[in-house]
Amino acid sequence: MDVHEIYLQVRRPDIAYIKFIVESYELLGIIRTVDPEKAVIVLLVLEDSRQLAREVLAALADEVGLEEAPRPAGLGDDWLLGELGIPGPEAGQES
Repeated sequence: MDVHEIYLQVRRPDIAYIKFIVESYELLGIIRTVDPEKAVIVLLVLEDSRQLAREVLAALADEVGLEEAPRPAGLGDDWLLGELGIPGPEAGQES
């Protein structure tokens, strides 16, 4: 299954609330903070949950300030693996 990344610009004080709401829906998705200083988060969502995720985000946008954002520049393809402490594909290569 494909995992879709939906990047969001939010207010810093709202990050925990958005995470709580999104993750309270079973199997909707996972929120990760990409840039805590700029308050950029990402919603990782499977294809089957994509429509519901969009509906939840629309409802949240009416309640808290959030807007979809482009993927931050310089974010590697394996950024989530690094966040989880799992070596990326390049880790096994010798230089």
